[in-house]
Amino acid sequence: MNAYRRVAFGLAFVAAVAAFGMRAACAQEAEAPPGQRWSFAGPFGLYETQQLQRGFKVYREVCSNCHSLKLLAFRNLADPGGPSFTEAQAGAIASTFQVTAGPNDQGEMFQRAGKISDRFPPPFANDQAARNANGGALPPDMSVLAKARSYERGFPWFIVDAFTQYQEEGPDYIHAILNGYEDPPGGFTLPPGAQYNKYFPGHAIGMPKPLSDGQVEYTDGTPATVDQYGRDVAAFLAWASEPKLDERKRLGFQVFVFLIVLTGLLYFTKKKVWHDVLHHPELLEPRPPTEYPKG
Repeated sequence: MNAYRRVAFGLAFVAAVAAFGMRAACAQEAEAPPGQRWSFAGPFGLYETQQLQRGFKVYREVCSNCHSLKLLAFRNLADPGGPSFTEAQAGAIASTFQVTAGPNDQGEMFQRAGKISDRFPPPFANDQAARNANGGALPPDMSVLAKARSYERGFPWFIVDAFTQYQEEGPDYIHAILNGYEDPPGGFTLPPGAQYNKYFPGHAIGMPKPLSDGQVEYTDGTPATVDQYGRDVAAFLAWASEPKLDERKRLGFQVFVFLIVLTGLLYFTKKKVWHDVLHHPELLEPRPPTEYPKG
């Protein structure tokens, strides 16, 4: 048995070393995005309403020109735990979008103002139109972008993350990409139409730099910088990918408290049931057959 354990330990060690080597190799290809502090991080973290509203403003004025948000409906903007717009505000936002509807009596599709029950319409009619407008690159849908994008944090962080419940790699990555545009270093050749981004794998990204300082006006006094835009829109996309996060964490906490109370009740029930046996051990001694009731 000890031999099997030694073999298993050796294989696990080799796998860990190999994984570390692969992560180090990947780190040479692209810089690992720096970790950010998010209000929704950890088991007790919650979304910050004002940040989500600012992030939606950045998405609406900048990102929605190319990126869809097809899994999100306008009514979700008024859901608890989100940007917390009122239903009237969500309806007003919906009315500023044009949605394809139909067919009408003539069997034709038509455009109408959006309703609160509609999903966010895509900016292009189809993928081919999107590629044609973006030099052959297809802008990804942003509905679950914060869940789909990730990166290698390397040893020992991938072990630490398992204990700290770190799940914010997606928002970190989005923030880093938006702030990672730089001039290419000497000797680096960019493909036609590509931009240099130090955090993007391969460093050649097809998306032109989308943000600049002062581009989106904030009315709450928050600094209008690219760094802040990146934080806010990354937080909004994190919410879009998991709009029930606050509710899930609240339910998990309630279940945790319930289990603690149940454990206490079971403990005291056990103490009550076994009280006589613990204080009268003679009850456990076998009795002669004549002392047992007949029949």
